[in-house]
Amino acid sequence: MTANVLDASPAPLAFSPVAVIFDMDGLMLDSERAITDCHARAAADLGHALPPDYWLQMVGTGDAVCRARLVERLGEEAADALLARSGLLYEAKVDAGIPHRPGIVPLLRWLAGRGIPRAVATSTRRPLALRKLEKAGLLGWFDAVCTSSDVAHPKPAPDVYLLAARRLGVDPAHCLVLEDSPTGVRAALAAGMTPVQVPDMLQPDAQVRALGHRIVASLDEARRLLEARLASA
Repeated sequence: MTANVLDASPAPLAFSPVAVIFDMDGLMLDSERAITDCHARAAADLGHALPPDYWLQMVGTGDAVCRARLVERLGEEAADALLARSGLLYEAKVDAGIPHRPGIVPLLRWLAGRGIPRAVATSTRRPLALRKLEKAGLLGWFDAVCTSSDVAHPKPAPDVYLLAARRLGVDPAHCLVLEDSPTGVRAALAAGMTPVQVPDMLQPDAQVRALGHRIVASLDEARRLLEARLASA
């Protein structure tokens, strides 16, 4: 995390969330680094000279977008071969349990202790999402898991966040969203929710900051925002 993620202290929350909805990759799990490393290793193994920052374009997108960008760059056959090789490398990482992002378990424990409902809204397909959460020991913390398999349109469309709110039985306006990527932040805003961004591999540029949402340096800081709000409620 770079030191200049934040220009100032984030504004206090203006409401007490009834539910909190979590992105998965890059927010709870350090999976963005894992998958980009697998893509880069697969590309090198297959003789494709792609710059390291090329893989940052994939962060926060779904499988279809990732494949489309690779097809545009390499052609369909080469893209599919790269993804197949990368997928095998990633499967091994998933089975070993992808590491947590710092602060996720204390935050989930704090929310559960206060009876605040929790859901996952991820661009990952459902079978893999459930497996990743289970292997990482996080699945049991959530009341609902919503994935790109469950909706017509992936992020930045609001579909997966609106589905999470419906499954929790909470009005979208009463939901707080925790996201790491600009794509996810836009999806949450489109759903009428309040996002708090915890940047990971993609740092917010001026265009992202102009969205006007809160940006914090860590999940611990996100928890402190919630603690301060609920203490004053």
